[in-house]
Amino acid sequence: MADILDGSERAASGWLSALAIYREPRLIAVLLMGFASGLPLALTFGTLSFWLSEVGISRTSIGLFALVGISYSLKFLWSPAIDRLPIPILTARLGRRRGWALAIQPALALAILALGLTDPKSDPGATALAAVIVAFLSASQDIVIDAYRIELLRPEEQGAGAAATQWGYRFGMLVASAGALYAASFGGWSFAYGLMAGLMLVGMAAVWFTPEPGGIRLLEPLPGGSALARVVAWLKRAVVAPFADMLGRRGALAILCFVILYKFGDALAGTMSNPLYVSLGFTKVEVANIGKAYGFVANLAGLAAGGVVVLRLGILPALLICGVLQMLSNLMYVLQAWAGHDLPILALTIGIENLTGGMGSAAFVAYLSGLCNLAFTATQYALLTSLAAVGRTTLSASGGALADALGWSPFFALATAACLPGLVLLAWIMRLELALPQTAEER
Repeated sequence: MADILDGSERAASGWLSALAIYREPRLIAVLLMGFASGLPLALTFGTLSFWLSEVGISRTSIGLFALVGISYSLKFLWSPAIDRLPIPILTARLGRRRGWALAIQPALALAILALGLTDPKSDPGATALAAVIVAFLSASQDIVIDAYRIELLRPEEQGAGAAATQWGYRFGMLVASAGALYAASFGGWSFAYGLMAGLMLVGMAAVWFTPEPGGIRLLEPLPGGSALARVVAWLKRAVVAPFADMLGRRGALAILCFVILYKFGDALAGTMSNPLYVSLGFTKVEVANIGKAYGFVANLAGLAAGGVVVLRLGILPALLICGVLQMLSNLMYVLQAWAGHDLPILALTIGIENLTGGMGSAAFVAYLSGLCNLAFTATQYALLTSLAAVGRTTLSASGGALADALGWSPFFALATAACLPGLVLLAWIMRLELALPQTAEER
């Protein structure tokens, strides 16, 4: 019995000591960069839509403003340029990743400031144009920071890095939503957006004081005796090679389908969570207090836990464990539908959903990071995250119609079952990895 207790204590101590990884300077830098990534997102839709509503813009027009965020879905189109084109002077002095980041971030801060100086009531077109520019620069910053993080961290740190970047991202979104509303109440919208522009200094400082991954290296000169030949060579190297590398791997089709489907069931259930709460009679205050406060903390805890699971067990086992927990959490919505207007059950539902969702997100981001060839990090990660967005948005858009047709309990049972295809693909990928392990050169 004493041996069993000693073993349990050592195992618990090992899991707790794994949390020390979050004190690493690299992880702190990744968290601050994540903050800079999350900050602009709400400023181009959530916070902006509140501003537009306040000045009397129609709901139809506000809905159309959501289109400014299309840059986040299409960023893979210009990621090869950020991945493979140097910026004169900056690249030579700062490196490829730091040079691009410190070129984009000041421009993004100025664009946020300019957005706050527009008047959506008298000139909504100028506001829309400024929002489009902010979204484009924000998506471009994401390309750089994602590549920076993947190249900066060691393989065993990718899970913790995924958690740290998402912690920062969520804090950035919180500051740009609730924080911006408080600031606007105090000093007006121009003041609020000016303050948010100033907070971009956090990301600039993180990049400035963090070394270039692998040191400053110049890109290899392009072959070819003419400008056309060099352009063709660049297109092959920057555009064709990353996609060919991804598609040429063993099980490539299964991997790409898994990327699309891993979060599908979770997203499908999430699309109908708020309509469920409304139909059960929960007030806005009740949902806000539990969902936005308690749920936020539970999600952060889940992200940290997911990073530790990846560190202790490896990426694929962590994906499986977190994926199963993520799937089972959808059954809490079935329990909520049965329980009706029950606040303790609501707290349990939101807490478990956010905790397991955070665990799954940390493991999934670590997996996507590990899929990237370091020669094409920015391009491949942008492609993979765009594919993942298909499951979260396009495929889950049918949630409302399904809920209307089936009713709440059968719909959420179906959303739980919708997690199974991704988990089956994951089991097949794990079996393939065990049977034919990839070497570092193949990766």
